[in-house]
Amino acid sequence: MNNTVVIPAPRPADAAEPPVKNTFFWPDVDLQQLRDSLRYEGTVTAQRLRLAVKTAISEVNAELYDWRAAQMAAGFKTLADVPAESLDGESEKVTAYLAAVGALTAATIAERYRGYDASGTKKAGEIEASADEYWRDARFSISRIAGKPGCIVDLL
Repeated sequence: MNNTVVIPAPRPADAAEPPVKNTFFWPDVDLQQLRDSLRYEGTVTAQRLRLAVKTAISEVNAELYDWRAAQMAAGFKTLADVPAESLDGESEKVTAYLAAVGALTAATIAERYRGYDASGTKKAGEIEASADEYWRDARFSISRIAGKPGCIVDLL
């Protein structure tokens, strides 16, 4: 009886993945940076990643639609123009936006593609827990951009 398990090496990411172009107000999303931060070293195809990012962008943009309209009415042309602290040379709001898009991308991939983990060791419960954590992270980032509290508790 042979108990050898062969795990193929991760497929390299598609070379030179172009960024996902966003609307005029929001920043574009660099797929290679996102792939690196989510540790998808070739385990998610370029097509699946791009679709998940577009879905995430659409969701975040929709949730922040009214906030964006208020910022534009105040004279700000892009998210980077909105007054915010600067961290590592980047607006805190831009960082939060990219974090929200990244978290929703990861949640989408975790929910849709159960076998996304290159090691093959994640159980369904662990994947669901990580998807929930990504959704939570996205909510916090969206709230941070809009200047709202990260948690709303109400008595039913």
